[in-house]
Amino acid sequence: MFSAPQAKVTIILANLGTPDEPTAVAVRRFLKQFLSDQRVIEIPKPIWQIILRLFVLPFRPKRVAHAYAMVWGQDSPMREIVLQQVQAVQQQLTQDYPQFELNVVPAMSYGNPGIQALLQNLSANVQDHIILLPLFPQYSATSTAPLYDAIAKWILTQRNLPGLSIIRDYYQHPLYIQALAQSVRNYRAEHGSAEKLLMSFHGIPQPYADKGDPYADRCRITAQLLAQALNLAEDQWAISFQSRFGKQEWVKPYTDVILQQWAEQGVKSVQIMSPAFSADCLETLEELAIQNADLFKSAGGQDYAYIPALNADTDHLALLTTLLQANLDALTQTLAH
Repeated sequence: MFSAPQAKVTIILANLGTPDEPTAVAVRRFLKQFLSDQRVIEIPKPIWQIILRLFVLPFRPKRVAHAYAMVWGQDSPMREIVLQQVQAVQQQLTQDYPQFELNVVPAMSYGNPGIQALLQNLSANVQDHIILLPLFPQYSATSTAPLYDAIAKWILTQRNLPGLSIIRDYYQHPLYIQALAQSVRNYRAEHGSAEKLLMSFHGIPQPYADKGDPYADRCRITAQLLAQALNLAEDQWAISFQSRFGKQEWVKPYTDVILQQWAEQGVKSVQIMSPAFSADCLETLEELAIQNADLFKSAGGQDYAYIPALNADTDHLALLTTLLQANLDALTQTLAH
């Protein structure tokens, strides 16, 4: 009697990316790939390539490599954390869904492990279904969409296509808000509270938002829901946007500007977090935790603390597995034997 094999399901946990090493050479290679994506930089390609090659890549990699060296462990913090997330999710979902041949894998839009190489490997090991979970809580064309692009390009080259699910984002999911709120409570239970909580999100250029990118609005919803979950009064928190690049206007208010204003107004203690990041990385561990601490204190502030990203916290892993379980439950009706 013929017995059908277990359905093969691959789950991709995907983040933005990181250099292979904290060196100028590795950072240059990473920045060249990252900043050449027109989803990230919308300046006409011929003009931007001249700017990139003559004014960005000759100078920026050395400075960025020095920053990476300050936060580097055995590997890049982001890559270490994504691998921890993959391992935990694999363990939980394999236990919950024995009916599938389930494989949870990491991927990066830029750098390694690259999404393009991963998809090519899947071509040689045909899957019944692929679930892509971009680890960006708030969708943006600058972060999430490049993963859609990679999938779309790969689809054009395939004959035997699997089913495909993409979890667009989860900026207002109750478990996400709960995990963020609990991370603040846990931190304050150990270190005490501050006068202000600043929710700093990675920024995007204002023209991108004007053209319809929903990212900034999603960030504002996340921040409002988090403030409500923590029962914060309006004067106890604020939202801001960080990591500006270039001279054009970005979504406001700016993180560094708010911190300087608070210090000048007599605010003595600040705690800062970045709900846009599912894993700590250069922008949180160096820019937020170090650079902005120096800025706040030099402007007259006293106590400054960074509350870590959700990383591989239990509540965060519960959110990720819950998002995936909804898709796997649906597949059980059509793929399981």
